[in-house]
Amino acid sequence: MSGTDPGSLAAQVLELVGGQADAAVMVTHTRQGLTRFANSFVHQNVVDERVEVSLQLSAAGRPASAVTYRSDTDALRGLVDRTIYSASLRPLDPQWPGLSPPAALIGAADVHYDPSTAAAGPDDRAMAVAAFVGERKGLTAAGFCETRVDECFFAKSAGQAVASRCTTAAFDAICRCDGSDGVASAYSSRLADIDGAALGQAAADRALRGANPRELPPGTYEVVLEPRSVAYLMDFFSVYAFNGRAVNENRSFLSLREAQLDPVLSIWDDATDPRHIGPLFDNEGTPKRFTPLVDTGVVVNVCHDRRTAVVAGGGTRTTGHAVSGGETAGAFATNLFLGASNDGGRPFETLVAEVEHGLLVSDFWYTRVLDPKTLVVTGLTRNGVFLIEQGEIGPAVANLRFTQSYASALAPGKVLGVGSDATLANAAGAARMGGTYVPSLHLAGWHFTGTATS
Repeated sequence: MSGTDPGSLAAQVLELVGGQADAAVMVTHTRQGLTRFANSFVHQNVVDERVEVSLQLSAAGRPASAVTYRSDTDALRGLVDRTIYSASLRPLDPQWPGLSPPAALIGAADVHYDPSTAAAGPDDRAMAVAAFVGERKGLTAAGFCETRVDECFFAKSAGQAVASRCTTAAFDAICRCDGSDGVASAYSSRLADIDGAALGQAAADRALRGANPRELPPGTYEVVLEPRSVAYLMDFFSVYAFNGRAVNENRSFLSLREAQLDPVLSIWDDATDPRHIGPLFDNEGTPKRFTPLVDTGVVVNVCHDRRTAVVAGGGTRTTGHAVSGGETAGAFATNLFLGASNDGGRPFETLVAEVEHGLLVSDFWYTRVLDPKTLVVTGLTRNGVFLIEQGEIGPAVANLRFTQSYASALAPGKVLGVGSDATLANAAGAARMGGTYVPSLHLAGWHFTGTATS
């Protein structure tokens, strides 16, 4: 990336603030390339380059923040002026924890950065698309390949300055056969990790197998959820369960030091792990680190930013999970892992073989929370649902609507198997910082309430 220097912009903002307030500024310079294809050919290549400058400050105990997406001097001066003015209008905030103290990053700043992905252009992405389309077995293919590089710089008037850069590659596509869609996706910090041919073959095979689905009556079924589906569960756990603000306000089902999930499960958040993506510090400049959340089913921690940590009391400290808008939304886990507690999990084929009568679910969508406290969520299946009988994957099943407590689905005694097929998955269907590194799960029950059309 050339042109804009995030460090110089941050220094310029702090200079404009001067002694008027304690200030912290985050500058993110992003270059995003997107190659889209439909009807099995590329129809769009776009590149978006942008800068986000976010300013937090505190004037006499009155905090305020603002953002600009321009980097010229007038825009930066306007950002500073309106943020200081906003602070002057606010009352004293008794829960304001102050700006974070200076701290060094944990791990290498470039752990999620790949030069080849940062330099990738339309031809590089088109090669991955061509490999996918080449394996479509005569079916119609559609989807996208995306590459992205983010340079992040955080600086405070107190003297801290930290930088982190990261790359992201994403491929998400379907093959279609007589109304049956087969999906395949991959996410990584390296475009070279994405095997378009393997993805195309997997999507085509799934679409062909999913043609002419049978109707299935509503009910509770044993299920094997593939990683893409499990990612949807973890996204809701991040927002509604592990969120420090939700815990403080008793809106989360979690209770520290209680065995609330199946003992075969452990969950943690770790931005320093090379298998993940994203920057190594949060929106408050706090370095991210390994944070255990669930250990053999026992809740051992939740995610905090500085504000939620102060409210929690008892010496609670930030875990480095401040996000944009966190003053109202809380603190989110953005680098989640879920795995088997005591081993590496079992092969996917073994999970399926242990199901006498149940369903294999490839993907969820249109999921909405009904009760945040118990994590009751409703949504639909898509891109492949298959009957499992006597340990064998059988015919396709028409898409179903479900209403299910995610907390109950992972409760003690409910997780019958954890896969060894963990991968970085993204329920949002687009490259973004974060994601979830999750395996397939074999669950004792999942409550389906009707068909997709009922």
